[in-house]
Amino acid sequence: MNLFVGFRAVVEPAPHHDAFLRVTASSLYRVYVNGAFAGHGPVRAAHEFFRVDEWDLRGRLDAEKNVIAIEVAGYNVNSYYTLDQPAFVQAELLADGAVLASTAGDGAPFHAHILKYRVQRVQRYTIQRAFSEVYRCHSGYALWRRDPGVPLDVTRCAVQPEKNLLPRGLPYPAFLVRSAVWQTARGKVTPAPEDRTEWKPKALTGIGPTLKGYLEEELETIPALQVQSLQNEPFRGVQKPITPRTRLMFRPATYQIVDFGQVLTGFIGVQLTARSRTRLLLTFEEALTDGDVDFKRNTCSNVHAYDVSLGSFELESFEPYTLRYLKLICVEGRCDVEHVYVREYTNPEVSDASFTCDNRDLNRIFDAGQETLRQNAVDTFMDCPSRERAAWLCDSFFTARAAYDLSGHTAIEQNFFENFLLPETFADLPDGMLPMCYPADHRNGTFIPNWALWFVVQLEEYLQRSGDRATVDALKSRVLALMHYFKRFKNKDGLLEKLESWVFVEWSEANKFTQDVNYPTNMLYAAALAAAGRLYELPAWLNEAGRIKDRIRTESFDGRFFVDNAVRSPAGALERTDNRTETCQYYAFFFDVATPESHPDLWQAVQNVLGPGQAETRERPDVYPADLFIGWFLRLEILSRFGLCARTLAELTAYFKHMAEETGTIWEHSDGRASRCHGIGGHVARVLYRDALGLHKIDTHYRIVYLRFADLPLRWCRGRIPLDTGILALEWWVQDDEKHFRVQLPPGYVADVENLGEKQLVRLP
Repeated sequence: MNLFVGFRAVVEPAPHHDAFLRVTASSLYRVYVNGAFAGHGPVRAAHEFFRVDEWDLRGRLDAEKNVIAIEVAGYNVNSYYTLDQPAFVQAELLADGAVLASTAGDGAPFHAHILKYRVQRVQRYTIQRAFSEVYRCHSGYALWRRDPGVPLDVTRCAVQPEKNLLPRGLPYPAFLVRSAVWQTARGKVTPAPEDRTEWKPKALTGIGPTLKGYLEEELETIPALQVQSLQNEPFRGVQKPITPRTRLMFRPATYQIVDFGQVLTGFIGVQLTARSRTRLLLTFEEALTDGDVDFKRNTCSNVHAYDVSLGSFELESFEPYTLRYLKLICVEGRCDVEHVYVREYTNPEVSDASFTCDNRDLNRIFDAGQETLRQNAVDTFMDCPSRERAAWLCDSFFTARAAYDLSGHTAIEQNFFENFLLPETFADLPDGMLPMCYPADHRNGTFIPNWALWFVVQLEEYLQRSGDRATVDALKSRVLALMHYFKRFKNKDGLLEKLESWVFVEWSEANKFTQDVNYPTNMLYAAALAAAGRLYELPAWLNEAGRIKDRIRTESFDGRFFVDNAVRSPAGALERTDNRTETCQYYAFFFDVATPESHPDLWQAVQNVLGPGQAETRERPDVYPADLFIGWFLRLEILSRFGLCARTLAELTAYFKHMAEETGTIWEHSDGRASRCHGIGGHVARVLYRDALGLHKIDTHYRIVYLRFADLPLRWCRGRIPLDTGILALEWWVQDDEKHFRVQLPPGYVADVENLGEKQLVRLP
């Protein structure tokens, strides 16, 4: 477990028009060309499948002898980010069609050697990701990556069986280097009280049959415990700008905190000059806690450790992490640090889209949504780029919408669905069930049945976005098997009852009312049945979905609200509870169990009583408030659906303004207690395109752009979206009580215009 291996090939320069490196690996790799960073990967794929990257090296093979160096981490443990599969690397360097070097024997060989500067026996970073990063580096430890004269302690490698290779299928990430901009604190560290409470996460203590790793007694070092053994004394606040040339000087037992100005995701780097043997700890976080960096706030061990000898070092983490603040602690020794940076690992295409209006708060929220998506849609749709980096269902339903709006294509979503398509079976799960996130290992057998239903609902929207009938048809057997799985949980009323494993509605009190019959889950079940019925022309499923909705209306609605659940009495009767949540009402309207016409009093309550502030005011204490994931987004969707665009924008601001201002990203929870960069947050950009700009819907199949204009408290708005055949641009402004607009359509598209407001529309060429 956690073996770090270097592979190096040396090639002579040769005239060529093109040169590129094909490479894939398990678990992860990093490429250097003549000592300079050149790439990181691979794109994730299903078990036993591997996607091949092709890094463009034109103009980079100009040395007398060119060094291609690949570092590979073979974790060989289960996680939600990288898969527990035998570690390997497969690579070839090509120029003008000729193989200059390869791991297969053609051209120059790639020689392997174990990289002992990364400590192997360390704790896991989280239970969802693999190992923490701890390094012991001597001066010149990385020379092998650029100097062909540095000898290698060559290791013989076993030859792996032939792999199932797939194309990358995605744009290559952006690796923009972002430097720290502020120094916020500095001071000394002293030993913490001996009676302190040690934080020992499950990633340290829970190692066993379902969570692979090294046992605590096997670890060579535990930097997280060393950080806990220290405390700041005294604490000195500083607010001073810094640049890449700013020198941060450290004596023994001192620390400094720097700020990147917003939450970023990428590889953490520093340039370090050690004046003596030094131990430097880097702790990092998305937020400060009482002015300090609490490395364990998000249940991660956000600690990197570097033991270095006398000399100069360019240190950079192997994996990407998420942070705004970085605390550098010099435990022993003396050193200077310059150029504290994050080499971003983000989606390069999301920034092609734009939005702006005369409301600064809305502009900030759009930018935060765009930034959130950049960090969470690199090689798949992730819940967060920090704690898990996992491709969760349900999250993906919302993230996929925003990704299409901001990039103009469905390449990531196609890969996302292909990963669910490729495996013959999903280990450790019941027959027919889909993993709650994938690619991932689920050794403890946990799954979320609701998330599998969101898979079907998203699949229907994917077909509308992409026109990819082949993928949808190929997934038919998966969908049929899933629905067959649910049959054994149907009660005599046709509703799902006593679902197994982790029944999840949203992060709120709604998750406490999931048994025995959970009505939001059954609303989702009806929607999934109907989506599958339309996708595969199964009218019986459409009819069944209608019957389920009717039954929910009868059982769940108490005359004022839909209640969340019913339970079986000892006598066997199904009894409705008094548990009512905001989220249950939003599920009802989102999935067409209720409409403003069918439930007018409830709709008035949704508008005038529930919503932002309900958690504080509790105007209806008998209705538990919703949280961001996913109640807030469902609420915004139903307000927009029924034409309340101005209300949607006002509530969007109430929900997300403080997040955009504080971190420049959108969070997982309303109170910021967990991830502060969560993929679902990209959906705010979709809301702004639709309800502020007026891009209500884009039908890429029939090439129709549906514009919907409402009366808004804005004077002007403009935006642009990349589509498959060109740019879609729209702007509007109010003049003399008329709304003037201009739309630029890609070739082959037409516009359909709807006016919800009282102002006359004037279309300009």
